[in-house]
Amino acid sequence: MRDAENLALSGLYVYPIKSCAGISLDSAELIATGLRHDRQWMLVDEAGEFMSQRAHPRMALISTHLSDGQLTVSAPGMPDLLIPLRQETGNLIDVEVWGDVNKGALVGEEADRWFGEFLRFPCRLVRKPDDDPRPVDSTYAQSRDQTSFADGFAFLLISEASLDDLNSRLEDPLPMNRFRPNLVVSGCDAYAEDGWGRLHIGGVPFRVAEGCPRCAITTTDQETGERGKEPLRTLATYRKFDGEVYFGRNLIHDALGTVRVGDSVQTTPRL
Repeated sequence: MRDAENLALSGLYVYPIKSCAGISLDSAELIATGLRHDRQWMLVDEAGEFMSQRAHPRMALISTHLSDGQLTVSAPGMPDLLIPLRQETGNLIDVEVWGDVNKGALVGEEADRWFGEFLRFPCRLVRKPDDDPRPVDSTYAQSRDQTSFADGFAFLLISEASLDDLNSRLEDPLPMNRFRPNLVVSGCDAYAEDGWGRLHIGGVPFRVAEGCPRCAITTTDQETGERGKEPLRTLATYRKFDGEVYFGRNLIHDALGTVRVGDSVQTTPRL
């Protein structure tokens, strides 16, 4: 077993637009919905249903960059799209994420045209209003817990050792971005995160919730948008429970604050 005192936060990622490419950060502020700007925007179809790489793998090719006051969106063959970080709430529509119906603020026709042209699919970009909370649906959740346009939780954590173990079983190793975590931890054994009940990262407390069931997005090359069979085929041989393949754990935060790469991580075993 590795020395628990060596546990540290080794990676920190936000995904400003749901299911598009992530951004690696050195530090991030925690707000009520999770990491600031994480899944703050989302693409929806004409019915208001969320869009993801599951059906639109080209979304992997859409990258974002955060700077003072704006989000810059880029994609191959497209001019950059500039989106203000702060906008008036504007027109609201009903949007749906895995059965949760919430409000989405329309960003604008220019953005809709940009994404529709690149994805070759009619869609609209919406921003999550600050005054429309989306509760976390979990047996681990408390009444105040909320998230953004993420699938269900504000945070996904994966240990480096878990990926190392998976890659030892694969013919072609995969990068961490296949699994789209928010938090990556070093210094523990493979799948140690499954046994944690609570943890502190740089003093910020978290509850460790359900394991994360994995989908076809993990089989999508995040650099090319091409889809294969791995890692789901291999994970199914040893990480399949109740018909789902699991990799990583979801977290719920119990306080606000700032987390930084290099922060120490203290864990409490699951009871």
